[in-house]
Amino acid sequence: MRMDMFTAPLPDPGAYRLAMRHFAGNVSVITVGTGDRRSGLVATSAVSLSMDPPLMLVCVNRSSSSWPLFEVFGHFGVNSLAPHHQPIAERFTGQGGIKGADRFALGQWRNGPTGAPLLVGASVALDCEIEDMIEKSTHSILIGRVRSIEIAEQTGALVYWRGGFRPIGAVPA
Repeated sequence: MRMDMFTAPLPDPGAYRLAMRHFAGNVSVITVGTGDRRSGLVATSAVSLSMDPPLMLVCVNRSSSSWPLFEVFGHFGVNSLAPHHQPIAERFTGQGGIKGADRFALGQWRNGPTGAPLLVGASVALDCEIEDMIEKSTHSILIGRVRSIEIAEQTGALVYWRGGFRPIGAVPA
């Protein structure tokens, strides 16, 4: 596509941010590192990229305190949260200046096969090995090959919509 075809001005960043709040997004805690060198952040931009091979795509702001660890460790965990995990989501947003390993004070965590921290009892926990990191504007697009999958039964989901966390109840199988 030719970039010189568009003459309309770019939208106001505030209007764009407001528009994005109207997209309902799954709340996932993206984790990285091990021991005292582990960290994580909340993302609503974790999506499946491919089924064969199983690949996940996650967008991470490069100004995040967690960002430098992705290149160092070469892995990440995608922990899709259930409604009762909202306090964990709030903690991983960095409220109150909480960073690094201190974010893991809530919940029970274990290391997946790559070493990525996984939340025990997450709706879905995926352990991913980073295959590619693409820098674009303020973010890095992480592409990870899924190395392990854990699925909890009937936990419901936590979504982010219109500026806040919202629960979705469990649906019978």
